[in-house]
This record gives sequence, structure tokens and C-alpha cells, in this order.
Amino acid sequence: MLAIEQASTLAALPLACVQREYPNKIDHVLHGAPDVQSPRALHPAFYGCFDWHSAVHGHWTLARLLRRFPQLPEAAAIRAVLDANLTAENLAAERAYLQLRPAFERMYGWAWLLELATELRGTPWAPALQPLVDEVVERTCAFLPKQTYPIRSGVHPNTAFALALALDHARAARDARLEAIVVERALTYFADDADYPAYLEPGGEDFFSPALLEADLMRRVLGADFARWLRAFLPRGLPASLATPAHVSDRSDPKLAHLDGLNLSRAWCLRALGFDEAADVHAREGLAHVTTGDYAGEHWLATFAVYLTT
Repeated sequence: MLAIEQASTLAALPLACVQREYPNKIDHVLHGAPDVQSPRALHPAFYGCFDWHSAVHGHWTLARLLRRFPQLPEAAAIRAVLDANLTAENLAAERAYLQLRPAFERMYGWAWLLELATELRGTPWAPALQPLVDEVVERTCAFLPKQTYPIRSGVHPNTAFALALALDHARAARDARLEAIVVERALTYFADDADYPAYLEPGGEDFFSPALLEADLMRRVLGADFARWLRAFLPRGLPASLATPAHVSDRSDPKLAHLDGLNLSRAWCLRALGFDEAADVHAREGLAHVTTGDYAGEHWLATFAVYLTT
């Protein structure tokens, strides 16, 4: 689905930001004056791409493209970045940071870290990453049973998205404990959902569709029972509010630019759910605006484009 020329264009975006420290939006709890440090001092592996989770999935994007296109013109540059950033020392510092701040990047950043681990399985970078992955898995298994209610937002805290990536990781890693917890939580949160109020979507700064993410998770969980669940969830079929791409009025505004990501994430969900025509419409709209010339979108949209097209 993705040609090497397109892959090269997409690779250029995270290559331009995974080692770019500023501008940076840190999510950092200060315990005292010594905690006032630069992004790179706080996060020696994932200091670029404006924020921590974008740095994590920027590395995933590069690893994904390198595996899919080993002859990519940017292959040597990608390997150099992964070698420089994903060292045992850097990743140990990331783990130590998380141990001191257990709610940091819960669960969006955690989910992308697990996705990165899945992508790097069997590569030279996997051993150094594994202790941080183990930390995230432990925190996920401890937290999810305590999360009584799912978060149904169209931005980072969305529970269904995090569960979907965690489930993919659990199955790839053959982690039966993590898989069991994720499946149990998904069923507890979403199994009885019906007649979803899709007319409320999209929100003004969404990059996810709560409805479609939930359905895409339940597709993973329910197997043969999914069709029955989907009929109850969207009893009148795919509504116009989910079939029509979102309009972006200003791509230099970081929040409004989220809607380009919404079109991309909707596309991958719609395709997985069998709504191919709507998926194609969203994909065309979203892919047309990945390279915008503005850092507000370019520091993260390549990830959504690569997730969709690979």
C-alpha cells in the first residue's frame, strides 16, 4: 500500500524531529529545584518531537519503515538515530524517570512504547529497551484493574486505543497475563455498549474517533461475536458523522491540526471494520496533509500515516 518513495517522504518527518529538542512541551512534575532540567536531561532517549509520546512513536515510525523498506534511502540515517537514542544508558534513565512518576504518559505514551517494543522485536535495539517495556507492562497490569471507568475522549487519554495497542503487544510477546487483563477490561468497559451517539463526533480537537476506536478494539477482542456487537453498537449502520472527513481550518494551530490525524485514524479503523469506501475517503484527505510545512502537524502525523498505510 505504501511505495518506497512515499515511505522516504514520511521517514524524513520523524528524522527531522526525534533529535530536535525544541520547541518542547514537557509533562513534568517538579519535586524540587533540582528537577528543573532540559528535556534532553530529563529524557535522554525520547526528548525530541515536541513531547515524549511523539518522540516514542517517532522512533516507532522509523523502525517500522526501516523494517518494511530496508533499502530506504534514509536507512543509514535511521539506524544512526536508533543507535544514538536507544542506548541502555538512555533507556535506563527513562525507566528511572517513570519509576519516580508512575502516572507519567498513562496510557497513551505507554501504549506507543509497547508498540515500539513490538516493532523492535528481534532487532539490536530490543535488549536495551526491554527493561523499560517491562516497567510499562507492570504498571499497565497494576493500573487497569483500578480504572473503574473507561476514558472515551478523542485525544490522548482514550482507553480503547491504549488497550488495542497493549493487546497487540501482549499477543506478539505471548504475554498471557497482560492479554487477559486487557481482554477483561475491554469486555467490562465496552461489551454492553449499544446505540452509540455518533452524532456527537467529531470534537473540535479530536485526533481519534471514540466510537471507531472502541469498535476496532472490540474487533480484536470478540472475534466471531464482533458482528453481532457492531450491529448493536451502530444499529443504523455507519452514520454520516463518521463517514465524512473532518475539516481543518488552520494547520498552524496545534489543536486544530489534530483533525488531520482524526482523518487518518478514522481511516485505519474504518478499513479494519469493513467500511472501505469511507476509509478511502478519509485516507485520501488525511494523507494529503501529512507534510504541511508546519511543525504543529509534522512532528506526529507521519506516525498516523505509517500506521494507516502499513
